[in-house]
Amino acid sequence: TLTYGYVIVNCQVRLNYCLSLTCGGACKMKYLIGIDEAGRGPIAGPVAVAVFAVSKEVQYRVLDFFPKRKVRDSKKLAPAVREQIFKLLQKAKTRGEISYAVSFSSTRIIDRRGITFAIRRALATSLKKLGVNPRQATVLLDGGLKAPEEFIFQRTIIKGDEKEPVIALASIMAKVSRDRKMRRFALKYPRYGFEAHKGYGTRAHYKALKKYGLSAIHRRSFLKNIVK
Repeated sequence: TLTYGYVIVNCQVRLNYCLSLTCGGACKMKYLIGIDEAGRGPIAGPVAVAVFAVSKEVQYRVLDFFPKRKVRDSKKLAPAVREQIFKLLQKAKTRGEISYAVSFSSTRIIDRRGITFAIRRALATSLKKLGVNPRQATVLLDGGLKAPEEFIFQRTIIKGDEKEPVIALASIMAKVSRDRKMRRFALKYPRYGFEAHKGYGTRAHYKALKKYGLSAIHRRSFLKNIVK
């Protein structure tokens, strides 16, 4: 059913047929949603999940946010380009052309419940912020992500942030939002260089850990060989 819901999204006739079977013609597909996370792998800081939504009628315009209208994974874009796209998305949201939400799960949640639970929690929170009717949305997710089961028209796409514009934009929203938060943490914990590595396990980061120990935002469950 999930794959069928995705396949029909580009065909209006089959889409209407599917909806008539699913909800007796009482609902219409209104939104295309992309979801991605940032911060699964770092040894410090929160994980972020962004949900990007666009009306089905104007989904063809999302490529306008990318340089040369080419979909790119956020990690392959220069930081300045990501920030530029982020600002364009903010303006578009103000004009009511798109919608998005970004949610975080803290280091404490990651350590207590695990990274999978933390991502799932942030994902559900972001979808709740948007307030979209699950039966009126096609949801595309990157990698191994899954939306709550009430979103019956969903599909997970491997390397989706390189293939689907809405996922790529969600990826940019998540990464820019998390990077900004890590730069703020760098002001509070200046010894670790969070502004540079954003919490990832670089050589410089591990060197700082060896010298100063763990901060309050380090993921102890990721650093069991260091935690005493």
